[in-house]
Amino acid sequence: MLALTELTLSHFRSHLRAELHLDGRPVAIHGKNGAGKTNILEAVSLFSPGRGLRRASAADMVRRPEGLGWKLKAVLQAPDQAYEIETWSEEGAARQVRIDNKASNQIALGQICRVVWLVPVMDRLWVEAAEGRRRFLDRIALSFDPSHAEATLTYEKAMRERNRLLKEQVRDAAWYRVVEAQMGTAGHRIHTARCSAVQRLIEAQDKAETAFPTAHLDLVQSEGEMPQSEADLVQALAEGRMRDMKVGRSLVGPHRSDLIGTYVHKGIAAKECSTGEQKALLVSLILANARALTASEGAPPILLLDEVAAHLDAGRRAALYDEICALGAQAWMTGTGAELFAELGTRAQVLEVGDMEGISQVVSR
Repeated sequence: MLALTELTLSHFRSHLRAELHLDGRPVAIHGKNGAGKTNILEAVSLFSPGRGLRRASAADMVRRPEGLGWKLKAVLQAPDQAYEIETWSEEGAARQVRIDNKASNQIALGQICRVVWLVPVMDRLWVEAAEGRRRFLDRIALSFDPSHAEATLTYEKAMRERNRLLKEQVRDAAWYRVVEAQMGTAGHRIHTARCSAVQRLIEAQDKAETAFPTAHLDLVQSEGEMPQSEADLVQALAEGRMRDMKVGRSLVGPHRSDLIGTYVHKGIAAKECSTGEQKALLVSLILANARALTASEGAPPILLLDEVAAHLDAGRRAALYDEICALGAQAWMTGTGAELFAELGTRAQVLEVGDMEGISQVVSR
């Protein structure tokens, strides 16, 4: 299995200090609004690569008013062994990672700990701009391949430089060749990883019997088609310089992709579904991601489901809990009341979050 068995938060968000001792079962966290439930899930998300489920800067995660820094410690039980992991930031600097008392990096985190999440802001995934859907898909691709983060960072850095040259009306081709070569290499990697992730999600949905609706997925370009090879992308960028110069930005590449979802049973676009149906389609994709990772990694990922009961009726809520337990996943779920997790019974570890003199109290019930 893959699970955190110990978690300590120090000066993180609302928590001056909090200690959690877990037994590997799903974790149901309840408490009043503002008690710090989501902050705990965000802490868990930082044991995977990236900026966490809120995409916040390290400086924004520190508890106020102290503002000096924060630290997270955990014991991760993986299928092969246990790991002691620390990640922290001092005075707003980029976060650091240590695994088993040795300096490490975020890619190494992704190799030992897969974390998948669903948070309320994602409920608008199907109706918001394409950028949000690209981030959603990139997070899924990252769960399969930790090096995906490096490719996206390289591509974004090179594209910013190319866009600067375009805005400054630079016409000398020599200035573009290096950045376009970088965009070609990284962009092809990004597109390939995204296509692979989409296919794995489709297969994981198709092979499962579930109470949640199946979503057909298509990866499309806002205009035209995505160049199919690294060389094709480099050529397309070179040929499009004059056109791109007129608008001051790059008009071809994976940053122009969009993820389109369709509710298979009804044959309608996800963006046209009801709020409850859109939520159910999202849950279906998160479960498919978990099933695909279980098949490839031999263990389910850690799931983070913030306010997961929102927009789910009692029947689908119970079905979700059954699927989580069938997967054997350590799912961290939040809600305002313990009654939202009643269908789990003794299958989950129920924690109530409170506060006393600045020290977070996390009580197992």
